[in-house]
Amino acid sequence: MTKQRKALAAAFPLTIPVMAGYLFLGIAFGILMQQKGYHAGWSALMSLIVYAGSMQFVAVGLLSSGFHLVQTALMTLLVNARHLFYGIAMLDKYAGMGKKKPYLVFSLTDETFSLLCSAKVPEGVDKGWFYLFTSLLDQIYWIAGSFLGGVLGSSFSFDTKGIDFAMTALFVVIFTDQWRMPGSHPPALVGLLASVICLLLFGAQNFLLPAMGLILLSLILLRRRLRKGGEAQC
Repeated sequence: MTKQRKALAAAFPLTIPVMAGYLFLGIAFGILMQQKGYHAGWSALMSLIVYAGSMQFVAVGLLSSGFHLVQTALMTLLVNARHLFYGIAMLDKYAGMGKKKPYLVFSLTDETFSLLCSAKVPEGVDKGWFYLFTSLLDQIYWIAGSFLGGVLGSSFSFDTKGIDFAMTALFVVIFTDQWRMPGSHPPALVGLLASVICLLLFGAQNFLLPAMGLILLSLILLRRRLRKGGEAQC
């Protein structure tokens, strides 16, 4: 057995829980895209190139309401700002990955980060290939779910009212997982308090961008403490 096949065999069982979640959420995303007039191919292409989970759900609304470049770029940056801290925590793990590193950085989602932080590379398995296949399998699940959702959305009639709540549910799951991790309460509290403060100040229709900006600023100021906590967990 080659080292690639050995790494793939070791990575696949680890990603099964992510597969269950990504297929469901990907299907929800694909259905939403189809209902807005974008067929399954567009859903799969966005999941291949953008691969930003929660931001893809946000993008559905942005695409259907009119595209504003600056607003979209700012929203994307703020929604995915947490990845700055994922990257800091993975500096040591991704050291020496060579040509694999760009893809590992691109594919570092919330769930992949959680897997790679907690997983121990089995004895005799190449670390680089193990990380690569874990990341690649997770993205394949997301692309497959997105495409399947687009196909189902075009083949059957769905009442999509409320299906975009899947994005809210995703954030709740991420928050819960983060809260359950030892030493991870400060980022969760920062996000919660910043959101509540901005909601009270700006209202339900306008609080999102200020809240994201406040969260980003707070996390930057707390980066040293958070980096220590990330290194301890990973």
